[in-house]
Parts: sequence; C-alpha cells; structure tokens
Amino acid sequence: MKLTTVTNVSLDGVTQGHRRIDAGTHREGGAPDDEGAGGFTRFGWAPPLLDDEASAFIGHAFQRADAFLFGRRTYEIFAASWGAGMDPGNPVGEALNARPKYVASTTLTDPRWANTTVLSGDVAAAIGELRAEPDGELQVWGSGTLVRWLLHRRLVDEIVLLTYPVIVGQGTRLFPTAGPDVGLELVDLRSTPRGMTIQTYRTTGRPRYETTTS
Repeated sequence: MKLTTVTNVSLDGVTQGHRRIDAGTHREGGAPDDEGAGGFTRFGWAPPLLDDEASAFIGHAFQRADAFLFGRRTYEIFAASWGAGMDPGNPVGEALNARPKYVASTTLTDPRWANTTVLSGDVAAAIGELRAEPDGELQVWGSGTLVRWLLHRRLVDEIVLLTYPVIVGQGTRLFPTAGPDVGLELVDLRSTPRGMTIQTYRTTGRPRYETTTS
C-alpha cells in the first residue's frame, strides 16, 4: 500500500495552524505525534485562499484513500469534527468515517472513532506491514511531526504539497533546518484560481549530488 502524505503549507513552509479549528488543541511537545503551540497566534491562514478547484481536489484525494494514518493531535481534531458528523454528506467526512484509521501514539488508549487502530509498539514495523500490502493508498493528512518522523525513516512513497500563496512568518515548518535528504520526482503539478499550487512528488531515495572533477 502506497504511503502518501498530504500537507497544507504556506509559501514559507509553515504547516501549523492552517485552520482556525486547530487553535486551542495544542498539547505540550514530547510524544512523536505532538507539537506545542510555541506562542503561535496566526491560525486560519488557509481557508480564505481555498476555491472550488482546490476543494474538489481535496475531496477527490480523500475519496482515493483506502486507509488513513494520523498523529494523535490531528486524529483528535478530525475525530471531534468529521467523526462527530460535521457537514454530513461531504466527501471528506464520508471517506474518513468509512475507511480504516491508524493513529501513531504512545498515549492514546481508548479511541472512540469507529474503525480506529492505535499503533503504539513498533510503529515503524507496523507501518512497514501496511506498506507491504499489494494494493491501495495509506494517506497521512496534517500530522507534521509524524510526517517528519516518517521521512526520517524513509517510509514515505509520495508527497503532496498544497502550497498557499501566503507568508505566515511564524510557526512550525514542514521540513526542519536539519533533517534527512530525500530525492523527489515530480508526478503532477497544477494551480488553482486563487493561486494555490498542488505538487505531487514520488520519493526516489537519497538525492544525487554534483561530483567534483579534476
């Protein structure tokens, strides 16, 4: 099963707080799936830049998934909204409620959203087993800390970036200043009327570097 990450990101690489619903849900950092608020105040920078084309892409992407993988914080946000019946009939909610959900967490013990499995032991091995399944797509939405963890362990097959034309100027970035190097192959590129670009990349292992010649 192909593991695909889908991330809302600003032009300056910020992933934190793209929706207002994220405000007030932050816990202190420490677990692999948690990020502290860290004084961040600029919540809700993505919705004003969404248009029908971007929303249609997001809906189709959710419908394409065979299963979902989340960090705990993103899981809790989604469970409190989509899992509680927000916007019934929406293709995003339909997919999330119907498909299997996996949560990488060392602290979640009693998930109340149906079809949820908590991965709390050897998470890398469990995800490896899911990726070894012959068909399907396992999608990771949000869950920035988990995405960075997966990239470090080279468990990501495809990266989708929904890049918004805004500079947030503060907050947690998707890619750290020091992290793994990952080669990418562009699979798809499109833009929307309000200036969002949607880039889909396939990971290709470590990148090639220029070599010096004498």
